[in-house]
Amino acid sequence: MKNRIFALLAVLLSVAATPALATPGDGDEIYGARVEPWEAEFEARYHAFNGGPADGEDVVKLEAAYGVNSRLRIGVNGEFGRVPGGQRRADVVGLEAIYTLGSIGPIEVAGYGEYSVGFNGHPDEVEAKILLQYLRGTFDARLNLIMEKELAAGEHAEFAYSARADIEAVGAVRVGVQAFGDLGGWHDPMPGANHFVGPSVRAPLFAVGHGPQIEIETGYLFALGRTRDDTKGQFRLAIELEF
Repeated sequence: MKNRIFALLAVLLSVAATPALATPGDGDEIYGARVEPWEAEFEARYHAFNGGPADGEDVVKLEAAYGVNSRLRIGVNGEFGRVPGGQRRADVVGLEAIYTLGSIGPIEVAGYGEYSVGFNGHPDEVEAKILLQYLRGTFDARLNLIMEKELAAGEHAEFAYSARADIEAVGAVRVGVQAFGDLGGWHDPMPGANHFVGPSVRAPLFAVGHGPQIEIETGYLFALGRTRDDTKGQFRLAIELEF
């Protein structure tokens, strides 16, 4: 099992020899490695850029997913972007799946795959992620290693990361930090390109025993590196329904 996991990591790294993603974290969720069987989930995420040339641009991402069993989760998602003064338009619609792979010591590992169809000038894409998660008590740390490729002539694979660490602070309220960014390629590692980092808060809004639960997450990401040429930061808000 461990050999398969390391082989999958190597495949993702080997295709990541290109420039970085333009806007890391734009609409992205930071996934855990666990799958809840027979659980349905609906989520709405809103991300808006603050300051700089991208000020006022935002994206809404809607996602519906279901845990088929304790190892497989499938879902569908859609992203809808808007520029200041313009109308919100569909950017992509994607099909996704998460499959648990096992663990490396205390680190749980899963694989993520997505195929998305682009609209309004956005190309079709394929995306793969290695999902790493460390859970100890109320502490939850996650790292997603991302490979993304646009299905257009001459385009290469791109490599990035997203990460989150949080802990219960007061009751069920969780506080932590999130980060998104580029990792560059073999010939230009860690290029100091696009990165975001900032605090986040997650809290339950509604829960009925083992029935429906609604959770809200909010945070602000500060732009680092070349990202500051486009924006000062990114406001994030998400509402999630599970049952």
